[in-house]
Amino acid sequence: MTNETPDYRIEQGGGVPWRDMGRTETHRPPERDLEITEVKTMAIAGNFTWGIVKVETDADVYGLGETFRAEAALDMAERMTIDLEGENPLDTSRVRELLEQRYTGTGRIGQAAFTAIETACYDIKGKLFDVPVYELLGGKYRDSIKIYCDTHAGESLGEAVARDPTDVYTPESYARAARDVVDEGFEALKFDLDVPTHEHYDEANRRLDNAAIEHKVSLVEAVRDEIGDDVDLGMDLHWNFTVETAVRLGKKLERFDLAWLEDPVPPEKWDAQKRVTEAIDVPVLTGENLVTLDQFNEAARKGMLDIAAPDVNKCGGLGEYVDIATVCDLYGIPVASHNISSPLGTVAGAHVSATIPNFLCMEWHARDVPWWNEMAERTEGSGPILEDGSIDVPEGPGLGVELNRDLCERYLTDDSELVI
Repeated sequence: MTNETPDYRIEQGGGVPWRDMGRTETHRPPERDLEITEVKTMAIAGNFTWGIVKVETDADVYGLGETFRAEAALDMAERMTIDLEGENPLDTSRVRELLEQRYTGTGRIGQAAFTAIETACYDIKGKLFDVPVYELLGGKYRDSIKIYCDTHAGESLGEAVARDPTDVYTPESYARAARDVVDEGFEALKFDLDVPTHEHYDEANRRLDNAAIEHKVSLVEAVRDEIGDDVDLGMDLHWNFTVETAVRLGKKLERFDLAWLEDPVPPEKWDAQKRVTEAIDVPVLTGENLVTLDQFNEAARKGMLDIAAPDVNKCGGLGEYVDIATVCDLYGIPVASHNISSPLGTVAGAHVSATIPNFLCMEWHARDVPWWNEMAERTEGSGPILEDGSIDVPEGPGLGVELNRDLCERYLTDDSELVI
């Protein structure tokens, strides 16, 4: 009998030991021969739970990244410490492939965890080389990143719990919210158009009747009348409808010159999505539920999307994001990033958005979090992260931001501890 902790990192049969991406030796000079020592995590209670991952090294430098699907992905990221110990974080591509190899089959949760770890490795690399992350990804096409504001449904979704939804989600409320957002400096915005606005809607069959269609058209018309045609305007359907309903609605919205109609049908119904894309003269945007390069390549090949929306914190990493954008560019597809992150993940998205030619805009989903801009500050320069509807890409080393320790501690989830 022994008290020693067993080492489970022994070679298990049935794997692929002939292609082990783990490091066996190094030929770097000492100043670049660093090793990952631990992965720590914490969760911040914003409008979503924001998962923050810290990768520590044996040198005087650490990196931060953010993950989507925080609860499950943070747990997985911590478990990955056993595979990352001793690895050099400068090997961003090899480390990502090592994780993909050893955690194959973990799907979206795994990809989200990979993203946070790889982002943290890029943060470390930038700090060590004293350059911003965008330089490590190939340099930049633009200094400023255009942000579109997710304006929800004009009113909080909770407003409709005890009231008639048709009294809450009105043309007047949509127009008022649109005016507020444009006055805040945004030149692009998006609304939810799938909110419950008709009592006869059958959630099972996903079909809207004519009255419901006309009500949704009235919401879009009110917004366009309020802000004019020069502001980019998207509408999100959150995968809720049939092809027939999406096409009927899409055709009636063609006259409003929308920037896009987002996720009209369930994400796994690729042929249905293609039918909608081909049938309406409105750009169709999708992609937040696609998390690998192969999936985006297949979606582009099938012709199921006009605009791609990879999520900056669950598509596998910044390097994977660049690859996804490159594939989309081959098909002539622009990229409008999905993003529901804290300032940390949003800044990571800004760095990668600066490096791709076919970038359109990136989402901001935290208008109802008054302290969002206070959660991080630039390590070089001054001013808030987000200002007047855009983000100037940080020029400090790595991601170029530091998190506000006091604020993070204040908004930690109940089961989380501060790691910065």
